[in-house]
Amino acid sequence: MAIREVLKMGDPRLLAVAEPVAAFGTPELETLLDDMRDTMRDLNGAGLAAPQIGVGLRVVIFGMEMNPRDPEADPVPFTVLINPHLTPIGEEMDEGWEGCLSVPGMRGLVPRHRRLRYTGLDAHGNPLDRTVSDFHARVVQHEVDHLDGILYPRRIRDLTQFGFTDALFPGENLADD
Repeated sequence: MAIREVLKMGDPRLLAVAEPVAAFGTPELETLLDDMRDTMRDLNGAGLAAPQIGVGLRVVIFGMEMNPRDPEADPVPFTVLINPHLTPIGEEMDEGWEGCLSVPGMRGLVPRHRRLRYTGLDAHGNPLDRTVSDFHARVVQHEVDHLDGILYPRRIRDLTQFGFTDALFPGENLADD
């Protein structure tokens, strides 16, 4: 288990489309998942995608007990999601502030589907199928975007709603996602 360096916006590896995971139960996959979990927790993130640590595989992890930016948000269970597929439910979108470990110190107002279904595989290759909404849905969409080479600033509609966290929210102690 190790804490890995998180790539920053501008690194071309963050723009690549990740490859599906083909083999489960391997020492390499277990090490990757352990390192991702350690890295995410060390940086107090809500989620992390494998491409953020330079691994071009369709693997994301996410989960948190409490979100200081939205204390009324329901907790998101810790989840390993491999080879995910997202299906929006309905047309309803919500805009919410997002940050990212690969875009440190910044925030942007990002539109996301309010409800969605996600499917994929867990760490052992077992099927995972959940229908979620609100903050949970936002976190999943943010992380899965990384697998397609998309960082959240590309989703922002109004760039006046994008900036450094300390300038947008003076006096608040907000960490990156």
